[in-house]
Amino acid sequence: MNASASLRDVIGLDTTLPRLGETTLIMIDFQNTYRTGVMAVDGVEPALAAGARLLAAARAAGTPVVHVINDGGEGTPYDIRAEIGAISPEVAPVDGEAVVVKRFPDSFHRTDLEKTLRDLGSAPDLVLAGFMTHMCVAFTAQGAFNLGYRPTVVAEATATRSLTAPDGSTVPAALLQKGSLTTITDLFGTVAPTVEHLTT
Repeated sequence: MNASASLRDVIGLDTTLPRLGETTLIMIDFQNTYRTGVMAVDGVEPALAAGARLLAAARAAGTPVVHVINDGGEGTPYDIRAEIGAISPEVAPVDGEAVVVKRFPDSFHRTDLEKTLRDLGSAPDLVLAGFMTHMCVAFTAQGAFNLGYRPTVVAEATATRSLTAPDGSTVPAALLQKGSLTTITDLFGTVAPTVEHLTT
């Protein structure tokens, strides 16, 4: 079976990867939530390490950085007032880096992310990384696309977890990861396999 042309190809959208130094980096939900407990995702530690490399490269390039954090409320795995919901120390914000709090999968929905990007003078190209690939990363890519941005997701700096399908079978995390990244590349944006694809 041959693969169909992507929607991006059909409507003539650019598929060229941006240079990291000409973008704004959005770090999505790099919270301790995903490292342990009920919300732990497969491959979280390698993805977090890649996220730290990406963040360091962005800082070195002078790329604006925005951290997005999900607030699920007190007592939840997303409690940003507790250690479980805090941004992991490996990718913690430094002075001058914006932090946007969200409560929905799309980081643009009912947040000040778009205003923050405008205030930063961000170019249309955005680089996205974080957790989970099938949820907040994918929906933020869609939200960015809908607003006229050109999102690129760094695959190695994302991860997700296995889920139960409607028919009761298990969808392995690796398959869900591949499907989520494929959905993004079909229309909403591009995918860089590694950090180095944006820096070399």
